[in-house]
Amino acid sequence: MIRDDIKAAQITAMKAGDKETRNTISLMQSAIKNRDIEARTGKAPDDDDTLVVEVLQKMVKQRRESIEMFAKGGRQELADAEAAEVAVIERFLPKQMSESETSAAIEAIKAEIGASGMKDMGRVMAELKARHATTLDMSKASGLVKAALS
Repeated sequence: MIRDDIKAAQITAMKAGDKETRNTISLMQSAIKNRDIEARTGKAPDDDDTLVVEVLQKMVKQRRESIEMFAKGGRQELADAEAAEVAVIERFLPKQMSESETSAAIEAIKAEIGASGMKDMGRVMAELKARHATTLDMSKASGLVKAALS
């Protein structure tokens, strides 16, 4: 499980004296803990790894947005710090699907549910998320689905 990998990495980082990695992993664990608390009141994913991957993907997205803002603002040292955090977080994410793999998955779902136009985009996106949420960047997939249906 990804949680176990994160805990082991934190212990390794502490033993190695790697403060940046340890701090990033602590942030990850905190975000996962907050998501666990939220999941108590709502619908939690059936698979624990799915919950952890959702949290980590959200953290990566937030940091990429921060990197962009820092770079525009001329704060390269802060952008570099965020990029280092992204590198640590991405170590725990499953390998992401390539654009060609994503397109193939979209075409398979499109044929399976009989999607023909933009009115079916919601159904295709829902099925795509259900099957490939942990290995797919849904924001990129949205553009590919839109292109496949138009």
